[in-house]
Amino acid sequence: MKKLRITIIFMLIFVFFVAIAVYVDIFRYADKPASAEPVKQVIIVKPGQKFKSLSEILHKKGVINHPVKFRLFSRIKGYDKNIKAGEYVLSPNMTPKIILEIFVMGKVRLHRLTIPEGYNLRQVAQVVSRAGFGTQKDFLKAATHDDLVHSKGIDAQTFEGYLFPDTYYFTKDATPEKIISSMVKRFWSAFKPEWKNRAKTLGFTIHQVVTLASIIEKEAGVAVERPIISSVFHNRLKRRIRLESDPTVIYGIEDFNGNITRRDLVENTPYNTYRIKGLPPGPIANAGTKAIEAALYPADTRFLYFVSKKDSTHQFSTNIKDHNRAVRKYQLRK
Repeated sequence: MKKLRITIIFMLIFVFFVAIAVYVDIFRYADKPASAEPVKQVIIVKPGQKFKSLSEILHKKGVINHPVKFRLFSRIKGYDKNIKAGEYVLSPNMTPKIILEIFVMGKVRLHRLTIPEGYNLRQVAQVVSRAGFGTQKDFLKAATHDDLVHSKGIDAQTFEGYLFPDTYYFTKDATPEKIISSMVKRFWSAFKPEWKNRAKTLGFTIHQVVTLASIIEKEAGVAVERPIISSVFHNRLKRRIRLESDPTVIYGIEDFNGNITRRDLVENTPYNTYRIKGLPPGPIANAGTKAIEAALYPADTRFLYFVSKKDSTHQFSTNIKDHNRAVRKYQLRK
């Protein structure tokens, strides 16, 4: 009986030390990467995915070795119950501990999305779709949803003009609503408080400022001319002269083929500023801060006309005679 008791004690001691050895080995394993190779692997963690399945995928892709140890360590630390779903970029030169911490903290892969200045809704939708964030149709549906537009404090029917041009980073599963919300949030953060006061001083609503800024953005070929182009439009608005801006006409043409004609200029659309007086009903593009600033702070000029020199710059005139001379020189010359 005494010998049996001693044997049991020795066995327990043996098991105890084995357990300690295994425990130490697992923690050493957690701090040692599977390889020194910085080969990146994209790992998708699906909602509700079994941790065993995830560990096997990681092992198959060479991100970890010893999946059993990986699972044991994660259970000891309680990581296996707190893995966040999403798309991750991992490498075998990361330790298992770091990999698990990335999963737990939800450090998912972010995809870059750059919206250039002067793009309209359809162009933005194309960029979003090409970047892999759903379809153009879904984006346009969200971007023209009245209730969603009004919920963002915008007095308009669409988000045209409020999708701020910038570089953004989103997860692959970002919805059109989330993307739009981020762009509009960036717009409101860029629209300075003093600009709201300036708009009131000019007698403009914010929507009118954004509309004018979008026209300036489309007309200006070089940054330095934005305030001068703005002055032309402000001078025309004050004198109740039609703006006669080609980009507004183009915006109102469905399926524009790239060639504006005389017939287009007489077409009766809400955006044809050769026919309507004042500003069109809304923005024709999404302008950047410089164009918005130019709309609010035009240069002090008497210019009423401008014509392209076909080198991204314009010739500005104060009267129709000089303007027609500039048109003959820069547009009608052989």
